Amino acid sequence: MSKTIKVALAGAGAFGIKHLDGIQNIDGVKVVSLIGREFAKTKEVADKYGIGHVTTDLNESLALKEVDAVILCTPTQMHASQTLACLKAGKHVQVEIPLCDVYKEGQEVLRVQKETGLVAMVGHTRRFNPSHQWVNHKIQAGEFNIQQMDVQTYFFRRTNMNALGQARSWTDHLLWHHAAHTVDLFAYQCGSPIVKANAVQGPIHPTLGIAMDMSIQLQAANGAICTLSLSFNNDGPLGTYFRYIGDTGTYLARYDDLYTGKEEQIDVSKVAVSMNGIELQDREFFAAIHEGREPNSSIAQVLPCYQVLHDLEQQLGG
Repeated sequence: MSKTIKVALAGAGAFGIKHLDGIQNIDGVKVVSLIGREFAKTKEVADKYGIGHVTTDLNESLALKEVDAVILCTPTQMHASQTLACLKAGKHVQVEIPLCDVYKEGQEVLRVQKETGLVAMVGHTRRFNPSHQWVNHKIQAGEFNIQQMDVQTYFFRRTNMNALGQARSWTDHLLWHHAAHTVDLFAYQCGSPIVKANAVQGPIHPTLGIAMDMSIQLQAANGAICTLSLSFNNDGPLGTYFRYIGDTGTYLARYDDLYTGKEEQIDVSKVAVSMNGIELQDREFFAAIHEGREPNSSIAQVLPCYQVLHDLEQQLGG
């Protein structure tokens, strides 16, 4: 592979643009192909970022010999099959969260990744956000142990819109997408697998066909517990808010900001080279390719999260 990693990015929507912005800050990486659902809109984004090749067909980009790696920011339902296509084409791949919405498809992705030996990771961004990294460093140093995590993931999405307020071509999901962030983060921060999981959900939306409200309880093997509340019905402050309750303190993570339980802000600006979790996630992906190693948030590392989501879906009657 050449010194410069050449990338194809699939998905020219809200999250694809976040990756393009992050990659602009990373040396030795060049996006050479952009794949989108609508050619005209995709070309408009490509022109803005100086990307020469534009297509609506992922396979066309996978056929380009110069492409070393692919970042997938496509609808959830495509993630597993497209990840498999990238691996089978000999390309390293980073797929946005979630890896899959059917557990056996995630298992197949891991099998093929092991077979090819290529770098493959999932965009579990919470592992990379400086606020959560700061807490992780405290845990690794033996200065803090989680007793409980209390997490609220709240959006107002009674219509099918993306993060930019644009109409979506697919339906988002509280369990397989938004709960995946916290289920993985809880096990990651505890350094202990999840051994108990329970869930209840509210009414199914008549048009979107999904539950708009959900509550999940988790317990790790080391005894730590997590309570997660999720809603697409919340007409108020939006986003995900984390409360870490531990043996030596309490910490509140709100996006990139971190506070003590007494609302004293903690400076996390020096935790990593950027405050942008997506950029840090991309930096890990490209570093793993250059160094020939397993990345943080690899398929193997995050697959247990999807086993938990599968079990919860079965519990909910899915």
